[in-house]
Amino acid sequence: MNKFPRITAKKLISLLKTHGFYVDRVKGSHYFLKHDDNRCTVIPVHSGEVIGIGLLQKILKDCEVTKEQLKKSNN
Repeated sequence: MNKFPRITAKKLISLLKTHGFYVDRVKGSHYFLKHDDNRCTVIPVHSGEVIGIGLLQKILKDCEVTKEQLKKSNN
């Protein structure tokens, strides 16, 4: 079965950094990530909590990163 990985926000941010994203700004618990080609997304960071599947799908769609690319960079 091709499941989404269970991942925390901090780990997701570090994985997206390997795809060229950087933290543009932080407002409260929301991290705004941006790429040089103007792709961007917002990730809510709450320590120890796993990102929900629906939110993870939305973040990956915004970033134009596939589930397979995320799993590959997670290994």
